[in-house]
Amino acid sequence: MTSPASDPLDLRGVRRAYDTVAEDYATLLPDTRAEAPVDLAMVDAFAEAVTSGGDARVLDAGCGPGRMSRYLTDRGCLVHGVDLSPGMIARARRDHRDLMFTVGSLSALPYPDARFAGVLLWYSTIHTPPAGQARVFAEAARVLRPGGHLLVGFQAGDGTRDLSAAYRRRFGHEIRLARHRYPPDRVAAEIEAAGLREECRLVRRARGTERDDQAFLLATARRVNG
Repeated sequence: MTSPASDPLDLRGVRRAYDTVAEDYATLLPDTRAEAPVDLAMVDAFAEAVTSGGDARVLDAGCGPGRMSRYLTDRGCLVHGVDLSPGMIARARRDHRDLMFTVGSLSALPYPDARFAGVLLWYSTIHTPPAGQARVFAEAARVLRPGGHLLVGFQAGDGTRDLSAAYRRRFGHEIRLARHRYPPDRVAAEIEAAGLREECRLVRRARGTERDDQAFLLATARRVNG
């Protein structure tokens, strides 16, 4: 039996960390001002691809306090948000009362097969270690209808960065939180293995206070018999 300490999908520590920082996080990032215009261009392309297909249902998977859910809603998507952290979901429900938010794990999404025309994983896979990535992408593919679209945003590179000290310095929180960087080719391979086809990718250099390059992959779920 796998012990919790060695289970790559045991993210209880991540949940505790985000429950602790939820209020400060939402205040720091109330909208998309942290994104570069080219980042949002990828989100816009995703939203257009989804809404042009006649089915605008999108899952914002790892939605946090709901800022990207609002951005997608403003572009015509019918958004459901899901996040591991009850604290984040509480803030999302408070700030975006017209949208639907649910507590749930990316590795066991609380939705039926083929429910959505789009799934957004906007920096929400970065706390899952390498051994757990396949499961997360398999779940995203499961809830996508054939021909649906997936957009993934993440820090490009290799290795892990410890975020604990940054939260301590900025907000005074004593948490344990790390994020994983992945090469775009590895993420593309995980997406392909989950049954999706990469359509395009963007990798941009770090800007401002960013420490890593940023990567965005847009993929489409394969249609049955084609």
